[in-house]
Amino acid sequence: MTLGSKIAWDDTVLPFQLDRSDIRGRVARLDGVLSGILKQHNYPAPVEALVAEMALLTALIGQTIKLRWKLSLQIQTKGAVRMIATDFYAPEAEGEPARIRAYASFDPDRINDGPAMAQIGEGYFAILMDQGKGMQPYQGITPLTGQTLASCAEAYFAQSEQLPTKFALSFGQSTEPGVPQHWRAGGIMVQHMPKASPFATDGGSGEGGLLHAEDLLNEDEGEHWNRVNFHLATVEDMELIGPTLPSTDLLFRLFHEEGPRVFDALPVRFGCTCSEERVRQSLSIYSAKDISTMTTAEGRVTADCQFCGAHYDLDPATVGFEAEEVSGE
Repeated sequence: MTLGSKIAWDDTVLPFQLDRSDIRGRVARLDGVLSGILKQHNYPAPVEALVAEMALLTALIGQTIKLRWKLSLQIQTKGAVRMIATDFYAPEAEGEPARIRAYASFDPDRINDGPAMAQIGEGYFAILMDQGKGMQPYQGITPLTGQTLASCAEAYFAQSEQLPTKFALSFGQSTEPGVPQHWRAGGIMVQHMPKASPFATDGGSGEGGLLHAEDLLNEDEGEHWNRVNFHLATVEDMELIGPTLPSTDLLFRLFHEEGPRVFDALPVRFGCTCSEERVRQSLSIYSAKDISTMTTAEGRVTADCQFCGAHYDLDPATVGFEAEEVSGE
């Protein structure tokens, strides 16, 4: 594989469809996106792993939805990792990349050397969709369940969307000779085509009575689903992460008997939407008296973006609904 073809598949999401099985899917490879996300913070290794997995899920899920603006994934927990939040911004125009950002909130004193999921306690997994101004936002929530964030996402789709969904993910520190150590991630998402699911019941076969994919399929659909998942289970970590195997070759290796069709790959980049204007807008609901309580000893109002680390330093007289007109400070 040439360096050019390697770069072509890094930081992309490739949609595909398995015509024989009535199943759609996505292949994602992340490299620079993860570097952009993780270099903003000094996360402990287990937190980095969770953020990498969440960002990969976000890339795969975000590209499955006809999104006009933003899709967000969140987990809120009672564990050492209190929250992970990710955003997927749809391309602003044809041919432009999607953008992903992510951050985690955690208690450093409670992080231990155990597995990444051991840092997460009881809580919930949520998907939020914002289609922009004038559109009603959507939010779906399911309890955290399973041994990975991917299994939490699978439970969400079965329970909240009644869509059989399966993920195969791999992520970790790349140690290629001559290349600085950095995070890479790759994964495949397969999902039964949307339809009414008369086979779903009030109680499912999953943990806590949650629905599983198998609860949503009839006998013929279940046979196709099981066959595709049998092939998916043969994928190896290095095949998912790359960089030696193009995504198209991986799909053919796994699903050549299923009639795979691929569509245009979507480039993804690390990107944040924060700005001084947005900070000012968020402060516009406060009076001058309220703003005075937010002013530092140096007489400034400051704000930091949790996603990208940008720092904003403002004159308190120019923020709030009683603000003076900004004159290029």
